[in-house]
Amino acid sequence: MVTYHYDNARTGANLSEAVLTAANVNATKFGKMGFYSVDGKVDGQPVYLSQVSISGQGTHNVLYVVSEHASVYAFDADSGTTLWHASLLGSGETPSDPRNCSQIAPEIGITSTPVIDRSRAPHGALYTVAMSKNATGNYFQRIHALDITTGAELFGGPATVTAAYPGTGDNSTGGSVIFDAGQYAERAGLLLLNGTVYTTWTSHCDQRPYTGWIIGYDANTLTQTKVLNVTPNGSEGSIWMSGTAPAADSNGNIYFLDANGTFDTTLDANGFPSQHDFGNSFLKLSTSARLTVADYFTMSGTVAESNADEDLGSGGVLVLPDVTDSGGQTHQLAVGAGKDRVIYIVDRNAMGKFNPSADNIYQEIPGAFTDAVFSMPAYFNNTVYYGAVGNTIEAFPISNAKLAATASSKTGNAFPYPGATPSISANGSSNAIVWAVENSSPAVLHAYDATNLANELYNSSQASGSRDQFGAGNKFITPMIVNGKVYVGTASGVAVFGLLP
Repeated sequence: MVTYHYDNARTGANLSEAVLTAANVNATKFGKMGFYSVDGKVDGQPVYLSQVSISGQGTHNVLYVVSEHASVYAFDADSGTTLWHASLLGSGETPSDPRNCSQIAPEIGITSTPVIDRSRAPHGALYTVAMSKNATGNYFQRIHALDITTGAELFGGPATVTAAYPGTGDNSTGGSVIFDAGQYAERAGLLLLNGTVYTTWTSHCDQRPYTGWIIGYDANTLTQTKVLNVTPNGSEGSIWMSGTAPAADSNGNIYFLDANGTFDTTLDANGFPSQHDFGNSFLKLSTSARLTVADYFTMSGTVAESNADEDLGSGGVLVLPDVTDSGGQTHQLAVGAGKDRVIYIVDRNAMGKFNPSADNIYQEIPGAFTDAVFSMPAYFNNTVYYGAVGNTIEAFPISNAKLAATASSKTGNAFPYPGATPSISANGSSNAIVWAVENSSPAVLHAYDATNLANELYNSSQASGSRDQFGAGNKFITPMIVNGKVYVGTASGVAVFGLLP
């Protein structure tokens, strides 16, 4: 489990889970088995490798955890023994302060989910981004590649993130917009695609000046190889997505939802914004040569939505497996939703672009939720599972290559802000379980029958006393399920659930 939501399509489904079943996930047989403490908040999803040889310590299943104190931990995934710990702070540095913003607090170190490439020499590499500051008040963003067996820096790293891109927008000088490390956070998870590690950047509480950066690094050298700004002649339009991650298809295209910002309603001859500003859009990037916007969709009311902070950027994108309609035609789709409570389903080969009169899109479901989406869906067995703010988790089946307008089942409980990003475990097509964390105090881990969400199998408040409690909630947490265990990030470590002795 080497990346956010298990794969680059961000389906959120582990279909090789043979231990946990609908019969044994209950308060009698299943519960909290341990807690792996770290030195700060765990905002990134833990990642996992099996059978890693650690010098002098034998072979282990390893859980890798990042913290907002700019630390990376390698734990024995089964016992909780710390195998190594690395601080990614430079000499004399501390994690960043919260930058007068409550979104990531009280400190900013490593916020996003890292990504692992086990094939990268010499033993495999874990890539992550850490933010820090020094005694004179300078801020730094650095991308690191760590040896998975020792935590040592690889490839001459870390590399300091700097960038410039042609434009006259926020923080521009001499005809280029300039990346200012103190103005940004790497909130969305990292994407490893065809030998490039992609980072995406958001602001602190919409505090200008900022724009929309995507920056790629060679996975072998940490050399910066690709830079794109999607609001180069405007402002805002960052990539936030509530801690989810950009998605990718098998052709090497990247998909994400851009936050509120400048969108040029004057289009060029190809239907693209005339000044290359794509604020509040569903974007497709080509990576075949330089990084470019290959296609996009923007709703007809995009400017009003951005002005009202009712943008798409709060949600994440799921790239669906190919689906076939009743006429036998195959469709390649992606789905996303944000603050306007609409589910947008785009044709990845013709996304629809912008029309000021009506939305040119494959499918949209207005009013799908009663509140905004600050999360992303999961996919299993021709069904998309969504958990909006204050809503139940709902299952939307796919039929005739379209998403159902109403849910086929829903959970009996609602999820407070920020809603929930569900994860799914199954053994092939059997024993499918939907897992989600309720951001309450104490937080609650829930498990539901994926075929009927009304059937709750387990939640961590069912056991007597405090047996399964794991502290107050931590927003945007996505449970990670592997090898009979469920790992949940918290404000001080990772809670571990599994079959009880």
